[in-house]
Amino acid sequence: MNAEAVHSHSTHDAQADDRNENIKIWVNGELVHKDEAKVSVYDSGFMLGDGMWEGMRLYDGEWAFFDEHMDRLFNSLKSVSIDLDMGPQDIHNLLNETAAANGMTDNAHVRLMITRGRKAKPFQHPGLSRFGPTVVAIIEHSKPAESLMGQGIRLATVPQVRGLPMSQDAKYNSHSKLNCIIACLQAEQAGADEALMLDPNGFVNTTNACNFFIVRRGEVWTSTGDYCMNGVTRQKVIDLCRANDIPVKEKNYSLYEAYGADEAFLTGTFGAQTPVAEIDGKRIGTHDGAGPMTLKLRALYKELVAQDVAKQKAARA
Repeated sequence: MNAEAVHSHSTHDAQADDRNENIKIWVNGELVHKDEAKVSVYDSGFMLGDGMWEGMRLYDGEWAFFDEHMDRLFNSLKSVSIDLDMGPQDIHNLLNETAAANGMTDNAHVRLMITRGRKAKPFQHPGLSRFGPTVVAIIEHSKPAESLMGQGIRLATVPQVRGLPMSQDAKYNSHSKLNCIIACLQAEQAGADEALMLDPNGFVNTTNACNFFIVRRGEVWTSTGDYCMNGVTRQKVIDLCRANDIPVKEKNYSLYEAYGADEAFLTGTFGAQTPVAEIDGKRIGTHDGAGPMTLKLRALYKELVAQDVAKQKAARA
């Protein structure tokens, strides 16, 4: 595939939607127009990347896999001692209020951000964040670009690694994303769309934005999960494989196996399952766009989302 002939894009490319120019954003209990949505320059998230976030999609009025996202969010907040005076139901209420204010019931995506809050002085110590957490919810009308399924993502292996739990555990969905941003820059400078990152031992790990899977000889492989974000969509794909008699392995594997894969795809809340077209200039598989296993898993995942939405509706009936 000629890289120069392929339009560069990312796994988070969305179809243009002019309605997003006038959305209202939740900022610490208030709904404000996006042009007026502001936090202090003293906020610990702005100043230090000190905060956690979740991305969720709205399907038919329900936030898919909401409980799993809240489990990860509150586990992360507890781990870094951010004391949020809200529970999952409060989060659910504010998301619904924000979606309603924007007339959204489907094809929407939220970035929910919670930081340690405004600091008394512009220094690192967390004790200087004395005013309570900052809570922001940005919900946009958002559908993945159609080209992603037909064209796929081009990855480049980069020197930046996703690292050890004792440096910054990759399981945190933290505001501190510089490690991943550096990886993305390295990939773009190599002529690819996004980065394929290795773990500290040199095994294939994750991308700068999504979890990574390959398909080899009818088996679905992904990393051990020790050094990557344990994504909700990642786990759903693993569960779907097990429930549908599709061999799936969480294991160490090298670029050798990745280059020789029949298919490769990424998982994430925004794009669900996004095909990978090439790695380091090497075409993956013989198909254009998503391969048969990727398409099968996309269909199973779509069914699972519908089941979760129906379950949530029934629980609130």
